[in-house]
Amino acid sequence: MTTKDLESDIIIIGAGPSGAVAAALLRKHGYQVTILEKQHFPRFSIGESLLPQCMEFLEEAGMTEVIQDADFQYKNGAAFHYNGKNTSFNFCEKFSSGRGTTFQVQRAHFDHLLAQEAEKKGAEIRYGHEITAADFSGERPWLRVCTDDGQEYEARGKYVLDASGFGRVLSRLLDLETPSEFPVRMSLFTHVEDKIDHPGHDRDKILITVHPKWRDVWFWLIPFANGRCSLGVVAKPEFIESRDGDPLDVLREIVGEDPNLSALLANAEWDMPVRPIRGYSCNVKQLWGTNYALLGNAAEFLDPVFSSGVTIAMKSASLAAQALHRQFCGETVDWQADYAEPLMSGVDTFRTYVDAWYEGTFQDVVFAENPSDPVKRMISSILAGYAWDTKNPYVSESRRRLATLAELCRA
Repeated sequence: MTTKDLESDIIIIGAGPSGAVAAALLRKHGYQVTILEKQHFPRFSIGESLLPQCMEFLEEAGMTEVIQDADFQYKNGAAFHYNGKNTSFNFCEKFSSGRGTTFQVQRAHFDHLLAQEAEKKGAEIRYGHEITAADFSGERPWLRVCTDDGQEYEARGKYVLDASGFGRVLSRLLDLETPSEFPVRMSLFTHVEDKIDHPGHDRDKILITVHPKWRDVWFWLIPFANGRCSLGVVAKPEFIESRDGDPLDVLREIVGEDPNLSALLANAEWDMPVRPIRGYSCNVKQLWGTNYALLGNAAEFLDPVFSSGVTIAMKSASLAAQALHRQFCGETVDWQADYAEPLMSGVDTFRTYVDAWYEGTFQDVVFAENPSDPVKRMISSILAGYAWDTKNPYVSESRRRLATLAELCRA
């Protein structure tokens, strides 16, 4: 079966945060924008802890009001625990200018709200429409689209933005994927009715817990406003797969190995399935090509430890929308210099800190006693998502500065 073919100025693959923000930004300039989304919203997605830098991009897209009115859990920082040591970072006490607070969100609702806002601004979203083939050799990009009721049609536009996230549509169809530099890791995660009543627990912060025996194993606990939380563990696959039992039993067993985390969740109701994900880090040969660009996780996903995924996604949407508008206005745009390099400068900053986390050096910094207040503010800025602020020495000289700081903390 076939349905009517599509012609649009800009076709966006995926209605997640990067796709919705890009659509809203492009609609400000009056372009015809069509989003093709494989799934139907609302749908489950992991990655619930936003960073304050996200709010800057939502404000740029005209989407902050609907998020602020949605009663999501307020977030002002990050807390860390390791072997009885506790520390935290208040994102309002940071080096970089900009917002210091954000939200912890159930992504099904959050992503749906952003998609609805993009529609209100004039973008068309077609749910249940999957891209099965792509050709960028002609004057206009060509896509084959299959709907979930079995119909097929052709879609053509002046430009395509791939915001498909872990679906990585164009990366697969155009053979752009390359192995990640990160070792393969695995996660088990779920949502629980946490019933945390400990007076010292701060629901306004994500809690990152390091396993008491294995420093490369860590947990996230992300509280929601409704008394639930997102809970997960990240480790090498063999650490998880060597254990007997179904995913729920294995996750509960590993959580039980940390006294602080198991005490916090002593009364929790484990009322949802546990989901596994393995080998989630990815990379691509290039972020753009003739009449297309890759956004967010469709381009590269590092690691969930610092909740950078949505921030990188929205930053890529902002940069791509600016470059595309200039191009449509007749300017010559160098997509490598104007899009890929600015985006990757922040991604590489996050990469430095992810590497250092698993090496243990950044953990030494996080759990250092009596840290310097100016330095802590600079680190807080990065944890808050301001990885593109080159005025921050721990951004502009991230690897050297972090190595030196770690040595001082261990001395």
